[in-house]
Formats: sequence, structure tokens, C-alpha cells
Amino acid sequence: MSLRSEQARDHAAVAAVHRSGFGPGHGDTVAQLVDALRRDDPSALSLVAEEGGEVVGHVMVSRAWVDAPRRLVEVKTLSPLAVSPPWQRRGIGSALVRAALRHLDERGVPLVFLEGDPRYYSRLGFVPAGELGFGKPSLRVPDAGFQVVRFSAYEPWMTGTFVYPSTFWEYDCVGLRDEVPAASELG
Repeated sequence: MSLRSEQARDHAAVAAVHRSGFGPGHGDTVAQLVDALRRDDPSALSLVAEEGGEVVGHVMVSRAWVDAPRRLVEVKTLSPLAVSPPWQRRGIGSALVRAALRHLDERGVPLVFLEGDPRYYSRLGFVPAGELGFGKPSLRVPDAGFQVVRFSAYEPWMTGTFVYPSTFWEYDCVGLRDEVPAASELG
């Protein structure tokens, strides 16, 4: 497996990874979110994992903010992360996250946030953000899923509410939505 920066030629393959990784419905939304983040945040970090010349995984890290009492602090959000189903459980997602975190720490980013499974992300250095004084961007974000990594550029005054860019809101990719029952389930 090799990791590298995403290139324009990878866009269709990255969309396919998200569609298969997130499944019908939500996969399309995530693929559209990635396209929008490319436009809205040209400085976003976008890495792919290749196996045998095929893109099998992708992670994107884009700008966000912490609304700290002193001022807004530019931070990053790690979202989305996907690995094609046949390639899952082989360490590809973990390798992508570790590579992204190394890159961000080297560039002086103070904090990286995400919403995700704490059983998975705690192995990669993420801790519950609420326990460190950070506020969730939405009540729909589960407490346990709201996580952060603090880097060497972090300073203790950099606490407050985490703020997503408008792109995440436009694609309704913040927190969890209740499942809407099908009409046949309503009686």
C-alpha cells in the first residue's frame, strides 16, 4: 500500500471509495461533500491510499474553527475517511489518519476534530473533546463521538465551541439525524 496526496485524476476513484464505503444514499452525499470541500477549501489536505495502482482509501482534512474567548482559532476537521469495503480491516484507514496527523502537526496546526467511533479513533490519539472543555457544534453530535487531537501548537486558552465551515451544514453532514420511518412502517 502507498499513501500520497490526491490528484485531480483521482476524483472519480475517490468518489467511488466514498460511495462504496458509506453505502447507498449517504455515500452520494459524502462524495458531493468532498467535491464541495475541494472548491471551498483549496488548502484542504486530501490523501489517498493505493493498492496495486487502485485508489482504495481516502481521507480529507479541512479548515474549521474554535470560537475561543480571545479570538477564533483556525483548526482542522478530519472528515471524511473511507476505505473501499474489500480493503477494510487491513490498516488502511489508520495509516491514512496517522499520515494526516503527522502532516498537520508538522505544519503547526493546534487541533484536529472529528465525529466518529471512539473505539476506532482513540487508538489513533483522539480523545473526547467535551472532557477538554470544547463545545459541540450541534446537539446532534454524540458526546462520545465528538473527539479531538491536540498538537504541539495548542495552547490552553484555545478552548471554546468547535465551528464547522458552512459546507458541512449545506450537505447536512453534522451530527446524526433520526431515521425517518418508511410510510409502510407508520401503520
